[in-house]
Amino acid sequence: MIVIGGEALVDLVPDQSTAEGELGPLHPRLGGGPYNVAIALGRLGVPVGFFARVSTDQFGDKLVERLHDSNVDTSLVQRGPQPTTLAVVGLAEDGSARYSFHTADTAVRFVEDQELPAETSAVAFGTLAMVLEPAASVYEKVLFREAERGRFVALDPNIRADLIEDPAAYRERFASWLPAVSLLKVSEEDAEWLAGDEDLATALRRWQQAGPAAVVMTRGAEGLTVLTASGEVFEVPGVRAEVADTIGAGDTVQAALLGWLHRNDALSVDAVRALGREDWERALRFAASAAAVTVSRPGAEPPFASEVD
Repeated sequence: MIVIGGEALVDLVPDQSTAEGELGPLHPRLGGGPYNVAIALGRLGVPVGFFARVSTDQFGDKLVERLHDSNVDTSLVQRGPQPTTLAVVGLAEDGSARYSFHTADTAVRFVEDQELPAETSAVAFGTLAMVLEPAASVYEKVLFREAERGRFVALDPNIRADLIEDPAAYRERFASWLPAVSLLKVSEEDAEWLAGDEDLATALRRWQQAGPAAVVMTRGAEGLTVLTASGEVFEVPGVRAEVADTIGAGDTVQAALLGWLHRNDALSVDAVRALGREDWERALRFAASAAAVTVSRPGAEPPFASEVD
């Protein structure tokens, strides 16, 4: 089983069919970066569990229901009376999304540590859950503990800069995670934010040398790039799609990469280090194809296995 730790929330997405644009009616869409990763893995037929605290409100009930419908194990889901986190989404003409979050005293913050199932082969973290306290400290503890136990650790920081009060402190904390990380996935925008004034290529190499067996960077419609432990760089182009919006695209990439590694018996640092050009191109093309399905429909609606080439 791959265990995904992090937040579940509700995106309030504007109705693009109206003349008001972002000021038009808002439609609730179930989401959250880690939640989307879990949903995508379940739909791809990969054994997956979700480790999070979810509200007992109506949104929370729907979030859990959708996990069940997508074949996600919910035995690690904690329920509590705190409300569901809300993310108000703004969409640009090209479908790219921006977010404003309502996180005060919401359920995601109050997750409690717990032991993961014995059959756990990998864990993945990222997004708001690695920023909002006290949840961030809980997930950080689990990240280090599971890495020490030899489990594969994936990280997608998925930066939400508006919620990071001290960028310098966050960058230091991010760097402290890297020795325990097996696979780092970042968007180009996130990588540039994390690098700050440092040259991006230099920063990517520094991050990889700190621990991860590989660093995968998404470049939107331009495709995907991987920096391997041997210093090689492989790229694949994006898959053409009629874009409804980009919500959940990066999360789908993360899930598809983990799913591909799982199916190819490569969920270990040594196995990832041993992947060559052909392997990486297959993995990245699979991830790009999965993300193309997600962006072709509104909200974070990752594909099922039958929909991905």
